[in-house]
Amino acid sequence: MNEKLKLENQLCFPLYLAAKEVIRRYTPLLSPYGMTYTQYIAMMAMWEHRCLSVGELGRMLSLDSGTITPMIKKMEHNGWVRRVRSEEDERKVMVELTDAGNKLHDEMCDVPERMGACLTIDSKEAMELYRLLYLLLGSFNDDK
Repeated sequence: MNEKLKLENQLCFPLYLAAKEVIRRYTPLLSPYGMTYTQYIAMMAMWEHRCLSVGELGRMLSLDSGTITPMIKKMEHNGWVRRVRSEEDERKVMVELTDAGNKLHDEMCDVPERMGACLTIDSKEAMELYRLLYLLLGSFNDDK
């Protein structure tokens, strides 16, 4: 057996498991709101910016149009956002936070703390992990 191909020697495997576990832990925190994890991160972007183009939101979350468009439609159906044509460029669709979406911000303020309570690492270790993950993301070569 080639050591390079052992599962235990792969960085990708614990990253995969950790991402899967994080999303699993978010599920019971978000389900009372009828929200998925992807919708939650989209709402965080909307709470921060209030109005974004579909393209800007997609780039911010690293989602392609085939993923982001149905998600925005569902969020609009739930009353959290609305889609409108840009006044400057009618080709551009903007996503705006609604009053109901803004109200969710106040209702969900405890979600990060409740999620943090699921972790056994301290805040210093969490910040180091955050730093290392962004270092890893920034290290990928764009040559495909």
